[in-house]
Amino acid sequence: MEGDESGAEAYYTTDEALSQLGFGRFQALLLVFLGTGWVADAMEVMLLSFVGPSMKEEWGVSGGAEGLITSVVFAGMFLGACVGGLSSDRYGRRAGFLFTAIVSGVAGFLSAFSPNYSTLLALRFVVGLGLGGSHVLPTWFLEFVPAESRGSWIAAFTCFWTLGTILEALLAWAIMPIFGWRWLLGLSSTPCFILLVFSSIIPESPRYLCSRGKISEAMLVLERIARMNKGVLPPGTVTSEPKRVDNSYDSSVTTHLLITEDIGIDEEKSTKSTGKNAFQAFWSHDLIRSTLLLWIINFACSFAYYGLVYLTSELSSGRSQPMDSGLYINVLVTSFAEFPGLLLAALLIDRIGRRVTLGGMILLCCAFLAPLAIQLREGLSVILLFCARTCLMGGFAVLHVYSPEIYPTSCRNTGVGFANVIARIGSIAAPLVITTLLENNHRKEAVFVMDLALFLAGVVCTLFPLETKGREIH
Repeated sequence: MEGDESGAEAYYTTDEALSQLGFGRFQALLLVFLGTGWVADAMEVMLLSFVGPSMKEEWGVSGGAEGLITSVVFAGMFLGACVGGLSSDRYGRRAGFLFTAIVSGVAGFLSAFSPNYSTLLALRFVVGLGLGGSHVLPTWFLEFVPAESRGSWIAAFTCFWTLGTILEALLAWAIMPIFGWRWLLGLSSTPCFILLVFSSIIPESPRYLCSRGKISEAMLVLERIARMNKGVLPPGTVTSEPKRVDNSYDSSVTTHLLITEDIGIDEEKSTKSTGKNAFQAFWSHDLIRSTLLLWIINFACSFAYYGLVYLTSELSSGRSQPMDSGLYINVLVTSFAEFPGLLLAALLIDRIGRRVTLGGMILLCCAFLAPLAIQLREGLSVILLFCARTCLMGGFAVLHVYSPEIYPTSCRNTGVGFANVIARIGSIAAPLVITTLLENNHRKEAVFVMDLALFLAGVVCTLFPLETKGREIH
């Protein structure tokens, strides 16, 4: 925080304000609220594991048609990641959240009343469209967390996704045998509507407000955080400008932001310009390298994640467990495997850094996966799958932290959104490649393909130009 020697007003960044206020009651409330949104999204994705077989039996569709229900959701997420990212950077984090909650919630609820297969297919595509914008949730939370603990808390935030998969398995276990798949679809959408009811309690991100020149609105948000956390803001006015080499702020730009807000601007023109700039920013010279590296890692991790799911199913296919309970138990066991990875990521990410933690997690997953290329005892196979899933989920936790930290506020959700688009390509490619190999008894080749993707992603982690541990984000 600096002011000039003549006594001019001092300025401070949102990172300096948040560091002084600390992680308190406000952030805890935000964690629960946005984490519930993450739970809702996970439930909508995971219910596909339970709905498909029952729907297939009721309507008499083929196995390919059953699999298409999952594919259309991923296709919707592919498009939704673009739309959600752009809307969040153009209209604000709240707009991105409302897009996700309304679209996925309404379409998910209507899915329960689908009169035929085609209608269900169309509605699940719309659900995927809403889910594609869900990356705004961890990004919105990240923009309220102090820099020194940002990594650990975002890793903790990722636990809500795993919690959602566990809750969906338990809900399906309780609902499906008695009421059927339609009730499961309807009840799984209720968290979205609960979030919409309480959505007014969460303010817009002060970083986003500063980036749009709305300094007074950003100050109101920071003052609210100070009251809830029982803290005191630094003296002066918040600014979106980083420090220069001489530790001062670029006051000319800050003044421009203040003037822009006071005199008013053509909002429609500004919004269009912001959207265009957000789309172009991550192709700039400063960001293109990190963008392409993130795309490679997102593709590899998503490809391997869903590949592991199919590999687990293939290795478990010979068990004599009843199908009615075995499916739920398998989902529960594999979901619990994610918690150790999330804990490990939370412990390491703010200590040894983002790049080392991410690369280490991915390469460890690669090492645990490799022995599964040959026939092993069932117990050893389960242990290796558990460890691989643990490491991969830890890698995802780091990605949820590192990806938004790389981009500036003006294009953060757009950059993360397009990285998620590439991840969706990986999740779509996994069933096409891995299931085909496994069905043709080429397990060794299936494991080799996943390991190759993970090894390349692990190596790529060393090429990132920036380590963001403890750094301010702008």
